[in-house]
Amino acid sequence: MKKKKSLPLFENVEIIDVAAEGNSIAKVGEMVVFVPFGAPGDVVDIRITKKRRNYAEGRIVAFRLFSSCRVEPFCEHFTDCGGCKWQHIPYQMQLQYKQKQVCDALTRIGKVELPEISPILGSEKTECYRNKLEFTFSNHRWRTQDEILSTLSTPDEVNTESVYALGFHIPGRFDKVLDIRRCLLQDDINNRIRLFVKRFCIDNGFAFFDLRHQTGLMRTLVIRTSSAGDVMVIVVFHHDDEPKRRQLLDAIKETFPEITSLMYVINGKLNDSFADLEAQLYSGKDFMIEKIENLQFKVGPKSFYQTNSIQAYRLYSVAREFAALTGTETVYDLYTGAGTIADFIAGSCSKVIGIEYVAEAIEDAKSNAALNGITNAEFFAGDMKDILTDAFIAVHGRPDVIITDPPRNGMHDDVIDTLISAAPSRIVYVSCNPATQARDINRLDPFYRVARVQPVDMFPHTHHVENVVLLVKKC
Repeated sequence: MKKKKSLPLFENVEIIDVAAEGNSIAKVGEMVVFVPFGAPGDVVDIRITKKRRNYAEGRIVAFRLFSSCRVEPFCEHFTDCGGCKWQHIPYQMQLQYKQKQVCDALTRIGKVELPEISPILGSEKTECYRNKLEFTFSNHRWRTQDEILSTLSTPDEVNTESVYALGFHIPGRFDKVLDIRRCLLQDDINNRIRLFVKRFCIDNGFAFFDLRHQTGLMRTLVIRTSSAGDVMVIVVFHHDDEPKRRQLLDAIKETFPEITSLMYVINGKLNDSFADLEAQLYSGKDFMIEKIENLQFKVGPKSFYQTNSIQAYRLYSVAREFAALTGTETVYDLYTGAGTIADFIAGSCSKVIGIEYVAEAIEDAKSNAALNGITNAEFFAGDMKDILTDAFIAVHGRPDVIITDPPRNGMHDDVIDTLISAAPSRIVYVSCNPATQARDINRLDPFYRVARVQPVDMFPHTHHVENVVLLVKKC
């Protein structure tokens, strides 16, 4: 047998910086090493896990000295879950790194002349700030290193329940799920409902999903809350077992009267997405209400809505401020989703045209416009590069202002070409990925200058950052 090559171990290495994807940076000689869960100033032992030509990846196996800037993580699942990788870094320092991430992307990738970048808008809440969480059932629970060592020392304490999980996927492992006892990303209602559902399913013999073999009844659990006080619960079953389905849903309804929308989905597909499946109403109403200023928005089981409601208002306020509308403009809102930004700015312009590739989202957008008595907004569904053409603009009017909020991979080249051809006086570019935003701005640079930049933190304790850029047409 071929002898397995041992992985290199480097001792007494100092963490010197924070990097993308929530990692930290160390240097061993001339080699840059990326490791998770480090803080600048830590002195650690690092085991290399992957070696590349110009860099390596590793993991911390021992701490020799803790950084003075470290804080105590607030979540018991920290390092195992992988969802909030910066809990050990003070929040103000997190904001500094996010500000730097935006600046570096626009400078190194965008290569454009920049104004002074406004200080990042930090989140009002750094815990319980999310309005949506999705949990996965699994009959093969991920066991932490501490649990494995504990099992080896006390094997008699292992019980059959220890194999079940209702929680989050382990990063990079589609078939392994970490059981979550207490999550502080959402209001405590998520913990009470999730723990009740897990206990009920175990006690009543409901089969948890096997992610490898695609068998079992219980698949996922989605919990949504709104700033208006609504609670939506969606239980996703792998197949329909009506007696068990009714038994569980009745128990949830009786135990949690605060639930305003109880729904279920039957998903026999090979993936967890249910965007193309029908969500059935079991109890209550089939939507929640979110409120921004004097506007109301219906949020259905498949609707997209920013998951940090308070920061969403600040983000949209920045976009509206950058648009600098006077009441006479025609505005195009690209990647409009459920029409939130379109409705938010409709009262400040003459006409707004919303475009989105998800047909159901456009139906939500039309419904929300009607709900708010907005009559100067039109919405169109289809692939952005196919809809936003010169012919479309000729019919619906040349835009004075374009607001664009694309997915993480940014805008298609054809869309950028159409923006250049449409020649609006201002483009407000909202992005959840400063790297692709900077790439697109580089393409627009011959025609537009960057006038303002405003980062917004939507996801405390993660490396993610939103950024709003105002582009003004060059003379």
